[in-house]
Amino acid sequence: AAELEYESVLCVKPDVNVYRIPPRTSNRGYRASDWKLDHPDWTGRLRVTSKGKTAYIKLEDKVSGELFAQAPIDQYPGIAVETVADSSRYFVIRIQDGTGRSAFIGIGFTDRGDAFDFNVSLQDHFKWVKQETEISKESQEADTRPKLDLGFKEGQTIKLNIGNMTSKKGGAAKPRVSGSGGLSLLPPPPGGKIAVPPIPPPSSTAIANHVTPPPVQKSSNASSKDILLDLDAPSTASKASATTDLWGDFSTASSAVPNQAPQQSDWVQF
Repeated sequence: AAELEYESVLCVKPDVNVYRIPPRTSNRGYRASDWKLDHPDWTGRLRVTSKGKTAYIKLEDKVSGELFAQAPIDQYPGIAVETVADSSRYFVIRIQDGTGRSAFIGIGFTDRGDAFDFNVSLQDHFKWVKQETEISKESQEADTRPKLDLGFKEGQTIKLNIGNMTSKKGGAAKPRVSGSGGLSLLPPPPGGKIAVPPIPPPSSTAIANHVTPPPVQKSSNASSKDILLDLDAPSTASKASATTDLWGDFSTASSAVPNQAPQQSDWVQF
């Protein structure tokens, strides 16, 4: 796994100053004012890289890129990188060589923004390391836990109730109430009323097409006697005439008139 890890660059700053710092004589923090800030011991380029979970602070030559010193960091904040008590632009780092020897030196940035970027790059890297550690720990705990067997045992069955289907064999489904045309009708909502459509008023066209027949005017020559006869005629006479023979009425009327002239020979007598 270590051979497959590759080195990634986290931060690059072109200007950094290196100082020799006096040994710490007490437990109080480092102070940049104790250094000779106007006369740095070395000036070059700083590059922060990471390989796996370890970060590296590399001090290199600006022109050739030759490595001047390297500080491996396995925890931040920690003893490998410390801030000073009187400034945010200066740090104390622990450098190591290939033989295992180590020394503490001071580094400083001219621009305060470069110091901020340097600090944030280390914080982001070790935040990622913490998350990866928690994820790997959870996966290991999950592997050690007993796994649940959710499969069916021998002879175990399960029953499903889908819609109107019954669980018993041979059971018939409940019939659905359907309206006209085979469509299922829903009952009206509770408390609701069905609105009756209003009867439309008669259109003007229908009124215009209806023609009232004019009243029948009686002739002025009609006598008052005829009018009275019409009003006084009993209803029984009309009923009797309806039941008798029509041809008999005609013959009776002709025989009842005494002064009628004799019939002509060319007319047929009824």
